[in-house]
Amino acid sequence: MGKTAIIIPARYGSSRLEGKPLIKVEGNPIIQWVYEKAQAAKLADMIIVATDDERIFNAVKDFGGNVEMTSTEHKCGSDRIKEVVMRHPEIDYIVNLQGDEPLIKSESIDEVIKNVKDDVSADISTLIRKITPEEAENPNLVKCVIDNSGFAMYFSRSKIPFERNPISGNFYGHLGIYGYKRDALIKMTSLPQTPLEKTESLEQLRALENGMKIKTSVVDFVPVGIDTAEDLLKFKQIVAKTV
Repeated sequence: MGKTAIIIPARYGSSRLEGKPLIKVEGNPIIQWVYEKAQAAKLADMIIVATDDERIFNAVKDFGGNVEMTSTEHKCGSDRIKEVVMRHPEIDYIVNLQGDEPLIKSESIDEVIKNVKDDVSADISTLIRKITPEEAENPNLVKCVIDNSGFAMYFSRSKIPFERNPISGNFYGHLGIYGYKRDALIKMTSLPQTPLEKTESLEQLRALENGMKIKTSVVDFVPVGIDTAEDLLKFKQIVAKTV
């Protein structure tokens, strides 16, 4: 049985919050908060930060983390992760854990791993959560509709499903964490961008348009992704209440 790796893509540049992986909260950089959540997961064999920036590389080394340098030419985190995976033939399962999700639950990381390892029909796994109809109106919150077996049918920035009749099910919001079988990651990152992917600017649609199967699990927490100064303040306030 091959190894399971949590790989955390991290870059310094950000149009809305420059250098966010290195911003310190309660003395630790955000990338360390994420790394420690990954360490608490029980089903992973290894954790690797994948970066193209020496400042992030050195910061991870400073707190004792495992980090690898990658090309500066990658256009997305999945490509950065693929570069790392190709160096490690022992890795069979991969979790793409975003470097700006410091409040992700370690149990949820394990759920992603479990789904992609145990379900032979799943190429990819991910997480969703129940949201309100009002939240579903927000184009920045990606929505997902699933079939009776929990496999994703579609992801959209639009409100889906459309309420032609009063909704009899749930609206689901997508959380940006993925588990991959090795072959699935290599396949997806080798395929050209697809029309729906370009239209919605959602990379996971490339997988669906090419017939790949994405298994979902419903979780009960609201993620705090750090993209803006307002997000950072919210995270600091949450941490202040727990320390």
